[in-house]
Order: sequence, then C-alpha cells, then structure tokens
Amino acid sequence: MIITTTPNIEGREIREYKGVVVGEAILGANIIKDFFAGIRDIVGGRSGAYEDELAKARKVAFEELEEHARRLGANAIVGVDLDYEVIGQNGSMMMVSASGTAVNLV
Repeated sequence: MIITTTPNIEGREIREYKGVVVGEAILGANIIKDFFAGIRDIVGGRSGAYEDELAKARKVAFEELEEHARRLGANAIVGVDLDYEVIGQNGSMMMVSASGTAVNLV
C-alpha cells in the first residue's frame, strides 16, 4: 500500500475516495516518567530510549492506519498527517496519531 503525505501520487489517478482513516498509539506514563528520570541517557541533546519508544508508537499508528484503509478496500492513503499529543492528568501519556484519506488508485 502506498502511504504518502502528498494529496496525490505522481503518475497515478485517484479513482475513488474511501474516507478518512486514523491510526493511534498511546505511550503510557512509565515512558514519560522514565524519560525525565533518565536524562542521563541523553547524548548530544537526544534520548535514544525515548526515540525508540516514539518510533514503536509511530509504527503501531501507521500499521493501524493501513489496516483501516484495507478494511475500506483502499490501495493507498494520501494526505497523511502525523501528530503527537500529551494527554492524561499531568501529561502522563503521549499519543501518536496518524490520519489520512484512504483511496483507490487507477
């Protein structure tokens, strides 16, 4: 399945719009607390452990996005947007959300 942030795919025509699809993944309080508690893991201003967890969450969100599109009978997703939100009391969780439009390409 083609997944892109652009509104169309060069050289391909959108035959049918199937609808908006969303995939989400939530990181629990432990990763947020561990991130702040584990500042010593930061090298050059980056935290490898935190980046790994965000990468896993992004992967889950994209897999869910693709699965929703497949259920609609789509063969591509265009206009994908990726968002990060802090949720819960005291910002105890982080949500990674991917959304886009499921389409059928010619």
